[in-house]
Order: sequence, then C-alpha cells, then structure tokens
Amino acid sequence: MIVLTSDSTSDKATDIAERTDDTDSLWVRVDQLTQATGWQLKPEGACLGELCVPLPEAKRSTWIADADDWVWFCYSAFADMIGQKHVRDDDVWSLGSVPEVRRAGLESGLAPDFEMTDRNGDTVRLSDLRGRKVVLFTWASW
Repeated sequence: MIVLTSDSTSDKATDIAERTDDTDSLWVRVDQLTQATGWQLKPEGACLGELCVPLPEAKRSTWIADADDWVWFCYSAFADMIGQKHVRDDDVWSLGSVPEVRRAGLESGLAPDFEMTDRNGDTVRLSDLRGRKVVLFTWASW
C-alpha cells in the first residue's frame, strides 16, 4: 500500500494499492482512480468533473496496463503531461493542484472552498460565508 495526498480530493490521504512491477512511477488502479485523485477514465479521456483531457493515442497502451490482476493507470506520466506537480517520499505520493482547475478559479475570481479550525476549535468553511464580504489574511513562517 502507498499513501496518496491530493488537492483534487480535498487534501485527504488515501491508501491505494501499489503496483509491484514498477515502483518508480505512480500507478493507480483504475477502480481506485476517482477516489484517490478525483479523475475518471472515460471514452473522451481522463475527466475531472467537467474538465476532460484527451489521452494521446500513442500513450494509451503505456499509460493503461494490466498487472497484478488489475487494470492500472500511470498517473505520474499523466500528471507530467498536464503540468500537475507531484512528489514522492518513500511510500507517500503527494499531488499538487491541477493547473487548469487552478486557472479557472483565478479567472472566475472565486476562492476555492476550504475548511479550517478556528481558535475555538470549530470547523469553518469558506462556503459557509458565501454571500458575505470576506477578507482572507494568510501568513507563513517562512
């Protein structure tokens, strides 16, 4: 098992199966793809909600493969193609945001929904404040 964290799945960690014959690339079982990354394979390509990215015909046979009695998708190669950053540390893979999704958010002027814990320990979601004026201040120690 490997652990995958992704901006596409609300930055929650998901345990997924590990392909035994290629541990250098991030291979995700097709039946775990949507749960782990938010993407879904469809006839038109890989889709994340309304966004669909056609898979290059020349890459289909190398990105979708049978191994260990499952059908796998080479997500790290796909992420490289769409410009999605990813990093691996031992058995943990972390995926950055999908550039096209991030760009759409910037064009719309709407901040993506997120949640955080306030100083009283209550969970606050940005979507709970829709319709009100909100000012976001951020700070980082670095």
